Amino acid sequence: MEALKTLRTEIVPLCINSSKVCELSSCIVSPSPSALVGCHSQGAVRAKSRSKLLEELQKLLPPTVMIPERRLEHLVEQALDLQRDACMFHNSLEGEMSLYTDHQCGKDKIPSRTLQVNVNGGVSLKHKLSGHQKPVSHVSWSPDDCQLLTCGVEEAVRCWDVSSGECLRIYEKAGVGLVSCGWSPDGKLVFAGINDRSICMWDLDGKELECWKGQRTLQISDLEIASNGNQIISICKDTAILLFDREAKAEKFIEEDHTITSFSLSRDCRFLLVNLLNQEIHLWNIEGEAKFIAKYKGHKRERFIIRSCFGGFEEAFIASGSEDSQVYIWHKSSGELIEVLPGHSGSVNCVSWNPANPHMLASASDDRTIRIWGLNKINMKRKGTHPNGTHYCNGGT
Repeated sequence: MEALKTLRTEIVPLCINSSKVCELSSCIVSPSPSALVGCHSQGAVRAKSRSKLLEELQKLLPPTVMIPERRLEHLVEQALDLQRDACMFHNSLEGEMSLYTDHQCGKDKIPSRTLQVNVNGGVSLKHKLSGHQKPVSHVSWSPDDCQLLTCGVEEAVRCWDVSSGECLRIYEKAGVGLVSCGWSPDGKLVFAGINDRSICMWDLDGKELECWKGQRTLQISDLEIASNGNQIISICKDTAILLFDREAKAEKFIEEDHTITSFSLSRDCRFLLVNLLNQEIHLWNIEGEAKFIAKYKGHKRERFIIRSCFGGFEEAFIASGSEDSQVYIWHKSSGELIEVLPGHSGSVNCVSWNPANPHMLASASDDRTIRIWGLNKINMKRKGTHPNGTHYCNGGT
């Protein structure tokens, strides 16, 4: 505005080079590439267009004076996000959302039909991994799926080559037994819980790099390493979970009122799912200070360790086994039970949701079967996502 005022009050009255004055006024009011010819000042280069000038003004002026850029677009996106989050059964990237009607998916987006039952002869034996002297209590796949860690009860951790079945190396510590195991996200480090309640770390050659003493883990305990490779998560007491930052040497705790039986870490490492002895599953946000988010109830657990998992599109669902031979599925945000899947004839001890296909779920039971669950209807196809041509979202081809 100062430039325009100077042009009007000081330059125009001189009555010289009127064409140049017109060019300058055009450059200020509505600059264009042609009008900018010859304008080499820093201010003129910065104001290449009216939209660029508005962007600069929006950074300076509060929203009450000038509406932020693309505000309407942001409001529309927020409205769509809220509708999607409120939809109990939203479980797919496919399908357009409209502002003309409220968005609502049906139950057909949740895996609820048995596609396959693997019994004793349903899978072929690839290798028999022999060497442990005691029962195996823990198994962990390497990030590239080429190696497998197995841990005997208070014994040693063995690393196996998946292709050959060969034992590549043994991780052990004199005078103590190992009770749990896990990999660093880059697959270059191995971690193990020890029966003296410490946690140790080795490189791939078996050299012990560090050992953290103290009450870090129980004798039989889950063990997870967050995606940054620094945070180690373990059950340190019957009613507490340790979140240990190995770089900062800092500790945080999740305290529960009832005995913890198992836990599961979300893929983005923001949430922890905690199974309790009192037949509840608790959801915690572990970013910063641990914060309790929600609880899930309805499944049965009296005698065995029952495991649960995150799953579905953007991990919007919680699934769990149950001693009543069924699989339970809840909506993560609302905590509402949305599906109960019968089919097994024994306690369902473990469930796993396919990380690449939100419409596929697996469950393992004491009836000695593994069930693969998919959609009731094969109603969505994606071209080019399967080596054989058409890929059906519920696992069929």
